[in-house]
Amino acid sequence: MSRFPRPRVLSIQSEVAFGHVGNSAARFALQRLGVDVMALPTVLFSNQPAHGGKRGEAVSAAALDELVTGLEERGFLDEVDGVISGYLGDPAQVDIVGRAVAAVKARNPGAIYLLDPVFGDDGGAYAKPGIAEAMARRLLPLSDIVTPNRFELASLTSRKIETAADARDAARLLGRPLVLATSTPVGAALIGTLAVTPEAAWLVTNRRVEAPPSGTGDLLAALFLGWRLKGGDVPEALASAVEAVDEMIAATKAGGLAEMPLAAMQHHLVDPEISEPAQLFA
Repeated sequence: MSRFPRPRVLSIQSEVAFGHVGNSAARFALQRLGVDVMALPTVLFSNQPAHGGKRGEAVSAAALDELVTGLEERGFLDEVDGVISGYLGDPAQVDIVGRAVAAVKARNPGAIYLLDPVFGDDGGAYAKPGIAEAMARRLLPLSDIVTPNRFELASLTSRKIETAADARDAARLLGRPLVLATSTPVGAALIGTLAVTPEAAWLVTNRRVEAPPSGTGDLLAALFLGWRLKGGDVPEALASAVEAVDEMIAATKAGGLAEMPLAAMQHHLVDPEISEPAQLFA
């Protein structure tokens, strides 16, 4: 008999006191889906930088390693079903994340590792130098799911991403079982999210929104993993996660808010009104 609630996820990403990015988005979303979460911080910030500066610092690799060791020693990694990693504050943290993934998979070979390679967007790279390269070298080969945005996918593959077909082809170059390519270009008015396996690809499109709130990528990755752990197939998880994020963006814009209203609009996370099922992409 399991000692812990299932499914369980180890989430290793940023933590902010104000706002909903990194763990501050993923933890709540996963919990609302009924997923138990252990959250480890890679940085501790007062807020995300879009609010005009921040206070705080990156968690040292030694401190992060101590947290992983503490969970390991007490058997808390024994029944983990998924690991998700996102923004890292220092290249040295990459090896600690890799060790955590290996420890989980040694105990549960069927555990899913989702790598969200958070190092840049269309405005360019914003992670510390060396982080993107270390992720590609150490973490990408361990991942079962990888969720790059357009900039990150182009950077990881050295390919131009100008169409959904470009994104599909680039995603397959990563050589992973499942790639969720976000911010995929689909004409002037639409943006797409593409789920790509070696055999098939599915696309969901939404209207393009200027200046979406921060944390939408973190939220999407967490929701996609959550739906997969709850038994959803790839197109179901894709449509559910994308629609929930789209509804959260709409609520943020309609309210003129600085952050996504996760608590107030939490019903969108668990019961999104899917307007467009995922379509098989040729």
